[in-house]
Amino acid sequence: MKILLDTQIALWLWIQPTKLNASQRALLKDPTNEVIYHQVSTWEIQIKYDLGKLPLPGRPAEVLPNWISASGLRSVSIEDRAVFMLGQLPAHHRDPFDRLLVAHALVNGWSLLTADEMLKTYPVLTC
Repeated sequence: MKILLDTQIALWLWIQPTKLNASQRALLKDPTNEVIYHQVSTWEIQIKYDLGKLPLPGRPAEVLPNWISASGLRSVSIEDRAVFMLGQLPAHHRDPFDRLLVAHALVNGWSLLTADEMLKTYPVLTC
């Protein structure tokens, strides 16, 4: 299964792994799953860090590349077709980062690993 990480799940994986439930941990450890980290999350993390809303042990440019690499995650970039998908999504969720993650999961056929119940209202596979 191809699994796209919600930003919150990625941060829990790296900073607070005890917040991940047993099912989430099992999905992340399963070698048959391809776990995907998205550039959208980098953008979100950088903005929240700059606003002082996200304390990290270093600047995102210093810590994120190491975390992504050490986690063995596949890193992907923003795709135009997902941006265009935003216009077709209902306005259940106002967070532009989360909506863009949903759009990418939809256009690529990925499951979205999230703890955000609002994201589960979209027609995207969640886990």
